[in-house]
Amino acid sequence: MARDGVKARYMTPAFVTMTSPCHFTLVTGKYIENHGVVHNMFYNTTSKVKLPYHATLGIQSWWDNGSIPIWITAQRQGLKTGSFFYPGGNVTYQGMAATLSRKEGILHNYKDEKEWRANVDTVMRWLTEEGLDLVTLYFGEPDSTGHKFGPESPERKAMVEQVDRTVGYLRSRIASHGLAGSLNLIITSDHGMATVRKNASDLVEFHKFPNFTFKDIEFELLDYGPNGMLLPKEGLLDKVYAALRHAHPRLHVYRKEDFPASFHYASHPRITPLLMYSDPGYVIHGRLSVQFNNGEHGFDNKSPDMKTIFRAVGPSFKKGLEVEPFDSIHVYELMCHLLGIKPEANDGRLSTLLPTLHSGSAVQTRCWPRLLMGLLVAWMLLATTP
Repeated sequence: MARDGVKARYMTPAFVTMTSPCHFTLVTGKYIENHGVVHNMFYNTTSKVKLPYHATLGIQSWWDNGSIPIWITAQRQGLKTGSFFYPGGNVTYQGMAATLSRKEGILHNYKDEKEWRANVDTVMRWLTEEGLDLVTLYFGEPDSTGHKFGPESPERKAMVEQVDRTVGYLRSRIASHGLAGSLNLIITSDHGMATVRKNASDLVEFHKFPNFTFKDIEFELLDYGPNGMLLPKEGLLDKVYAALRHAHPRLHVYRKEDFPASFHYASHPRITPLLMYSDPGYVIHGRLSVQFNNGEHGFDNKSPDMKTIFRAVGPSFKKGLEVEPFDSIHVYELMCHLLGIKPEANDGRLSTLLPTLHSGSAVQTRCWPRLLMGLLVAWMLLATTP
C-alpha cells in the first residue's frame, strides 16, 4: 500500500487513547471533549451504573449526544453507508441509522482469520450489490492479542502477519470485483500499544496510598488501564485532591478545569471533577490490583507507543508518497472530500491531507463517490469514484 499509495510516518490519535473515543474522532473529526464519547464504558455518576465495552456499543444515548458521524452526514446528502463492527456504527443518530450495519457479539472471536475473510466478502457485496458509498470495517486485532501477550510478543507479531494477509485479501477482492478504479481504501487504527510494567517496584495502587480513602468517593472509574475519574463526596473535593496530587510520581491527577488543554479532553460535562492518567507502562489499580494485561493503551497520545498507522490507496491518492505525521482529527475532512459531501462542524482541516490526493481528485459531479475505510481495530473502506 505504501508503494501504491500514501503512507504517513505515523498518525497521532486523540487523547484519551481508547478504542471508542478514538474511533468516534475518526468519523466526526472532533476532539473527544467535543464529541462526548469520553470512555469505552458507559457510566452514570448519579445512578452509579457502569457498563462494559460491548454493552456500551448498544447504548444509543452514549453515542447520540449531539455529534453527527459521517455515516449520517453522507446519508443526509443522498449516499448509502455501512458499518461492519465499527464502534458507534450500529445505533441511530437523530433518528437515522446507517443503511446496513453489523454489531459484534459479546463472545465474538477476534482472531478467526476465516471469519475475517468472510467479513471482507460481505463488505464487497455491500459495495457491489447493495450500492453502498461508504463502509467502515473494523477488526479487533492486533489489539486483543497485544493486550494479552504484550506488543513485543511473538504472538502479537504473528497476529500482525495475519492482519497483513487480510489486507492483502481485501485488496485482491477489490481488484477481482472491478473496484480498483473506483474505490479508495484507507487503513488506519485507533491507537498504539505499550508494554505494561507489571513487575515494577513502583506500581500505581490506590489501595496503598496512605492519605487516601475510598470512603471519600461518591463515584469511581478506575482499573481501566492508565486512566481514571473520581467524583468525591460533597464538600470533599479539596481533601481528595490534596491526598492524591502527590501520591505517586507516576500518577498525574488534576482538577477537571486544570487538566492540560492540549489534550482536548476534559471540557465535557461527562468528565468528573477529578481525572488522572499514569506514565507510559503503568496502569492504575483501584481498590485491588486486578489488571493483568501485558499490553495496554490509553496513555498520553504524545508517547511514541501510542502512535498508529495510516495507509491509503486508490484512484484519488498519489502513489509512493510518504507524508509527515498528522493528528487523527483530519481524517474526517479527507473522507468527506472524497465522498463529495459537506462536512459537519469539526476540529480538522482538509488542507492537512489534501496534498495526498491527485490534483482535481475532488468530486466534481454527483456520481456518488464510494469509500472504504478499514481499521485494524478499525478499518475504513471508502469507495470513491474520482
